[in-house]
Amino acid sequence: MIRSELIQKIADENPHLTQRHVERIVNTVFEEIIEALAKGDRVELRGFGAFSVKARDARVGRNPRTGEAVEVEDKKVPFFKTGKLLRDRLNGKA
Repeated sequence: MIRSELIQKIADENPHLTQRHVERIVNTVFEEIIEALAKGDRVELRGFGAFSVKARDARVGRNPRTGEAVEVEDKKVPFFKTGKLLRDRLNGKA
């Protein structure tokens, strides 16, 4: 499912909200998650999962085309850990 499909599904299930309002709500939720992660905070959505930031150390990588050694800088990457309810539903337990 892509963002526009999510917005359409929410709008269809909530006829009292306009498409524009639903789009603003969805965008606001995503922006708040992004801002929290950018500050290094953890975002937990009970039953769904938790978003956090992990640090990756600098390392020496390889260019797959030439095999040449390349320095890869340290960086921060988003990480998602599923919640128990989501894991159980994916595995047919709920």
